Amino acid sequence: MNSPADADPRSARRAFLRPARRPGRRPAWAGRNYTLLTAAAVVTNVGSQGALVASAFAVLESGGDAGDVGLVAAARTVPLVLFLLIGGALADRLPRHRVMVAANALNCVSQASFAALVLAGEPRLWQMMVLAGLGGTGHAFFGPASEGMLMSSVSGEHAGRAFALYRMAMHGAGIGGAALGGALIAAFGPGWVLAIDAGAFLVAGSLRAFIDVSHVPAREPGGGMLADLRDGWREFSGRPWLWSIVVQFAVVNAVVVAAEAVYGPLVARDELGGPGPWGLALAAFGAGTVGGALLMMRWRPRRLLLAGTLCVFPLALPSAGLAVPLSAAGLAAVMFLTGVSVEVFGVSWMTALHQEIPEEKLSRVSAYDWLGSIGMVPLATALAGPAESVFGRSAALWGCSALIVLLTAAVLTVPDVRRLTRRTTKAADPSSVTGAADSARSPG
Repeated sequence: MNSPADADPRSARRAFLRPARRPGRRPAWAGRNYTLLTAAAVVTNVGSQGALVASAFAVLESGGDAGDVGLVAAARTVPLVLFLLIGGALADRLPRHRVMVAANALNCVSQASFAALVLAGEPRLWQMMVLAGLGGTGHAFFGPASEGMLMSSVSGEHAGRAFALYRMAMHGAGIGGAALGGALIAAFGPGWVLAIDAGAFLVAGSLRAFIDVSHVPAREPGGGMLADLRDGWREFSGRPWLWSIVVQFAVVNAVVVAAEAVYGPLVARDELGGPGPWGLALAAFGAGTVGGALLMMRWRPRRLLLAGTLCVFPLALPSAGLAVPLSAAGLAAVMFLTGVSVEVFGVSWMTALHQEIPEEKLSRVSAYDWLGSIGMVPLATALAGPAESVFGRSAALWGCSALIVLLTAAVLTVPDVRRLTRRTTKAADPSSVTGAADSARSPG
C-alpha cells in the first residue's frame, strides 16, 4: 500500500522542504503548560530544599533545641494533613492554576515573614510555628492542584516519559537546592536562605499564572464541598488497585521515614564514624532517583502497577543495611538502588492515575493519595525511639524491612495490581480497570 506522500508528490516535496527540528528544542509532547509547570517546580524545589535546612538552623540559632526543631516541623505537617482533602476538592471545583498561584502567594508571604523575623534577630518559637503552619496550609492546597494540573497537561501516549522528566527535574533541583542552601547558610545565615525561598515562590507563582486552561472542560455545578469529598471517596474506594496501594504506602512511607530520619543518623554516629557516611548514602539515594527517572524516560512497562509494585521490595534494603550495619560504600550502593526503584514505582503510579482517573476528579483522588502517604509518618517517627528502647535498634530496623516486604507481597494478591495495563486513552469509570485486566489476559 502506498503512503499518502507517495500518492501526492506535493506532500513529499513539502515534507522535504520542511525544516528539521533544531537540536535542543523541547520535544513535541512537552507543551506550554508542561514546560511552565516543570520550570516552576524546579524553581520552588531549589528554594524549598534549602529552606528546610534553614528553618532548622533558624530555630537552633534562636536558642532552641532538637525538640523545638521538631515542634516547628510538626507545625508544618499538621495543617498539611488537616487541609489536604479540602484542597483536593477545591482544586476540582476551581481552575487548578489559580489554586496553585494562591497557594504560592501564601507560601511567599509566610516565608518572607519568617525571613524578616530571623534577620531582625531572636524570633520566638510560637512565631516560627505559626509561619511554618501557614506554609503547610499552602502546601495542602497546592499539592493536589499541582498533581491534577500536571496530569491534565500531557497526553496518554507520552505521559510516562513526561512524568519521568518532571520528577527528574524536581529531584535534581532538590539535590542542588539542599547543597546550595547549606553553603548559603554557612556563608550568610538562615534568614537570607528563607528570603530566597520566598522569592522562589514569587517567581514560580508568576510562571504558573500563565498556564492555559482553555482545554480543560468547564466544571459542572456540584452539590457542595461535602458532596465533592464523598464523590472523590467513591472514586478512590471503588478501585481496589488504588486504595490497596495507598494503604500499603501509608505504612511503607512511615517506616521508611522512621528508619532514615531517626535510626540512620544514630547508626552513622555509633557504627560508621559520624554523619559523613550517612550524608553519602542520602546523596546516593538522590542520584538513584535521577537514574531511575532517566530509565523511565525510555522504559514503558506494559503492566504498570506490577512493574511498579515489584520495585517497592528494594525499599526494605536500607533498613536491613542499617540493621547489619553495612559499610559506608555498601549502604550507599543500597540507597542508590532504592532511589532507582522509587522512581520506577513513582512514574508507573502517576501514569496509572493519569490513565484511569477522570480528569475532573484527579485532584480529589490525589488528595486521598497524599493523605494516605503522609498520615502515619508523624506517628512512626514518634514511636521510633520507644521501639528502639523496647526491642533494640537492630530488631526495630529488621521490623521495618519485614513490614515493607509483607505489605508489598499482600498488594500483589490484588488482581488489578497485577493486570492493569498501559493504554493511551483515559478511563471514565472504575469498570474500565476490568477491561484493562481482560485485555491483559487476552493473547497478544
